[in-house]
Amino acid sequence: MDQEYERRLLRQINPQNVPTEAGQAKCVSATCSPVSVKSGDRFIPTRAGSNWSINFHYANENCRSPNQNHKAKDASSDSSKDAVAYAALLRNELLGAGIESVPDPHTDDRRQAVLSHASHSLFRYTVHTKRVPFDSDNEVSPYSLSPLSNKSHKLLRSPRKPARKISKIPFKVLDAPELQDDFYLNLVDWSAGNLLSVGLGACVYLWSACTSQVTRLCDLSVDGDSVTSVCWNERGSLVAVGTHKGYVQIWDAAGGRKLSSLEGHSARVGALAWNGEQLSSGSRDRVILQRDVRTPPSAERRLQGHRQEVCGLKWSPDHQHLASGGNDNKLLVWNSSSLLPVQQYSDHLAAVKAIAWSPHQHGLLASGGGTADRCLRFWNTLTGQALQSTDTGSQVCNLAWSKHANELVSTHGYSQNQILVWKYPSLTQVAKLTGHSYRVLYLAVSPDGEAIVTGAGDETLRFWNVFSKTRCTKESKSVLNLFTRIR
Repeated sequence: MDQEYERRLLRQINPQNVPTEAGQAKCVSATCSPVSVKSGDRFIPTRAGSNWSINFHYANENCRSPNQNHKAKDASSDSSKDAVAYAALLRNELLGAGIESVPDPHTDDRRQAVLSHASHSLFRYTVHTKRVPFDSDNEVSPYSLSPLSNKSHKLLRSPRKPARKISKIPFKVLDAPELQDDFYLNLVDWSAGNLLSVGLGACVYLWSACTSQVTRLCDLSVDGDSVTSVCWNERGSLVAVGTHKGYVQIWDAAGGRKLSSLEGHSARVGALAWNGEQLSSGSRDRVILQRDVRTPPSAERRLQGHRQEVCGLKWSPDHQHLASGGNDNKLLVWNSSSLLPVQQYSDHLAAVKAIAWSPHQHGLLASGGGTADRCLRFWNTLTGQALQSTDTGSQVCNLAWSKHANELVSTHGYSQNQILVWKYPSLTQVAKLTGHSYRVLYLAVSPDGEAIVTGAGDETLRFWNVFSKTRCTKESKSVLNLFTRIR
């Protein structure tokens, strides 16, 4: 517009605010704002610093109810992979990132995988002199009408991993009358031969996952005793039974006969752990006894380090270290030769019953605390360093790692009585399972590593499919999948 015509037009609208020549020169400078010049009745605000997407997001959240917000978060989590794919597609087209596959939004390195390509310069000036020759396997056809690059086409054609679904309903439920509601006992274990042993009152019962047949292995009522722990050996041929009077009995499951009865404890035996032919037992008398079942009972090692009842025992996968948890809030690690603990962890604020060694990372130990603690903690036993911890919100009763993936399952008591599946090391919850009305005190993993069984004071055993054989390309069904009927 002609400057002379503009001045005359402004003079007609508002004669007092007509800019002079000097004023125009000043207005050309970078410090002049269009808001400060009154040119008629128009007000033009500057919106350069406004983030409207955030403002509208807050406005929508304020208008929603808490339930609507929760549903919106669930919907956003379901579409997270689409968002990652879209972000990768934009980076390919705008920044030339060259991403050819969609990262998994649930893994820890998702952000790193997508954002690692952001190191390229934002502006790159290149001159394309000729088109790359067409290759039917790697290049987009030169006659294609698609505006996307070759890398983006590969990205869109990359296989999409199906969303993982964990059923929140148990595929089988068994009655377990007289299953005690006692945090310090370990009354359920699953053998390599697909037999489930359960201590109910004074008896030990065996349930076959293949035939659903139930047999009674032993009855301690004739001796006025009761079962406080059960544990299978690695081959699944022998089962150890701890009793309230402090005895440890070794039974042959196939023959249904007692092989030996080991003395040495002066109180109930609540924790058992096999290490080859050696059996470790922890008692309320605060002592851990290690005995070889092939030798006379006199050849035993006494490990004394806890000041209260020993309620958790687990041997490491390499058979070199034993982890023990006690009611004194201590987690101790022993080796196979010393009579004193080689490591001691005192971070828990309640009894440590839940203990599990990782089968995927050497020396990684997980532990969970009772009602006053409620935390999952992870330890590097090679260096004695505390790694991570998370507050679960309720008493941690049991822990077990998946055999096929870097995940673990925890069972809980007060106050939510839930079963949680965690992804490690991100410690994100993969699934939350509910159904027990009492504390979920007992946990065992199937020999194929796909299913778990949980027991509680509500006198039920519930079977869940929580893990999958991710390393296997062929689809294989577990023997336990034959029992899909819910009682």
